[in-house]
Amino acid sequence: MIKEVELNIPLEYKDEPFFCYIIKNFDITVRIIEASFSTEIGWAIVSFEGKEKEMNRLFDFLKEKNIEISFK
Repeated sequence: MIKEVELNIPLEYKDEPFFCYIIKNFDITVRIIEASFSTEIGWAIVSFEGKEKEMNRLFDFLKEKNIEISFK
């Protein structure tokens, strides 16, 4: 399963390596298509590939971190 999403990332995660965390803790392939961070917010268009169960676990994690997810 492949999902392309846009993530709106709160300022508090600007300096945190959460993509590294995702890669290490989820059985998901991550492809960052485009991303930008300002002093107030960041956004990224990302393609995630993995099994549905793992994808759901990832999206639950992102929601817990208050990262907005818009499915493409």
